[in-house]
Amino acid sequence: MTGTRTMIPAPSVADFLRDFETMSAFGATPAGGVERQAASSADIEQRRWFAGLLEANGFRVEYDRIGNQFGLFDVAPGEPYVVVGSHMDSQPTAGRFDGAYGVLSAAHAAFRVAAEHASGTSTLRYNLAVVNWFNEEGSRFAPSMMGSSVYTGVMPLEKALAIQDHTGVTVEEAMRPTGFLGDGDGPTAAYSAEIHIEQGRILENSQITIGLVTASWAASKYRVVVRGEQAHSGATVMEDRHDALYGASLLVVFARELADRFPGVLHTAVGQLDVYPNSPVVVASETTLLLDLRCADEIVLAEANALLDARFSEIESIARVTIERALSHNWGVNPYQTAGVELARSSAEAAGYSHAEIMTVAGHDSINMKEVVPTVMLFVPSVEGISHNEGEYTRDEDLIAGAAVLTDVVRRLGAGELDGENG
Repeated sequence: MTGTRTMIPAPSVADFLRDFETMSAFGATPAGGVERQAASSADIEQRRWFAGLLEANGFRVEYDRIGNQFGLFDVAPGEPYVVVGSHMDSQPTAGRFDGAYGVLSAAHAAFRVAAEHASGTSTLRYNLAVVNWFNEEGSRFAPSMMGSSVYTGVMPLEKALAIQDHTGVTVEEAMRPTGFLGDGDGPTAAYSAEIHIEQGRILENSQITIGLVTASWAASKYRVVVRGEQAHSGATVMEDRHDALYGASLLVVFARELADRFPGVLHTAVGQLDVYPNSPVVVASETTLLLDLRCADEIVLAEANALLDARFSEIESIARVTIERALSHNWGVNPYQTAGVELARSSAEAAGYSHAEIMTVAGHDSINMKEVVPTVMLFVPSVEGISHNEGEYTRDEDLIAGAAVLTDVVRRLGAGELDGENG
């Protein structure tokens, strides 16, 4: 992409909204959401459409070895890239905005900045890379944030490719036929940026347009296996039962009771439950669940973990089961670089949008990226805080405002404004 280029005009607001509607049609559900789990037919179709959009705007498309999709605009051979984007895969029957808004905003921001550079109205020191991270949601292939984890070295590539879905299909088996597994490790990053819907109510309740993400909440995520003994669900007397589902149910209830002990401070959930043999006339012999605790206060999280540990032992005695648990993820309050927050603040101020600092409760690919390069994370409001739900919604004016601020962030990162900053 060096040398002479065909001039491609920067896309307009109308182009962005049109592209968002087109993107939302892939895997669309009758209730207005999307079903676009990683490597599903809908995910594959939208990736092909997105590749065409990138190429039509002068970007070349590449894939790394885990299937992250990159649109590259090169202005300085040998220099690293400003990597900007999010993910386009979804949860089952999910909303249209989660992740996908961030990818399209990144693309349109990069298109505009690239057009400015080509016309001479601004200058880029670094190359641009729009990214659609693979399997951020982790609904088909666990864990979540897989693509960015491999890219940043958090997860070995071989481990990720071997992970199976519920039918036994591995990531490699699902992705290899699509042509989306490349040979390299992706472009080298100098900086990173991501924009996302808040997935909460803080911005909407405060009537704030732009959230400047300063840190992620601390979290402890467990994989728990409750083991009992298979038995007849009718004939086996109650005192002889070792019911794994009963033990798991006590744990599910306790997770909610634990959150109620720290109202407004601690979030808990059991998001997945697998029961064996899952027969209507059999007492379950094994139940596997994923349990997570999230908190902005590491002291409170430590106390909650201690209470949970004690409850594990109590449930083993009450239900006459054994419980195996392992921390699949565990991290403290994790800040973003201060210099990136301040750059985003000045971009929001220059555009005239209200803004405020905010923490993220949910995980995002930028959490991985900020461990390797300075990273900016932005939020826009979510109506009523609804997310991972077909009713998820963000108003057009907020979508456009966020895209405008992200564009300025990309422009300034690309020009090297944070060079020499120490965070």
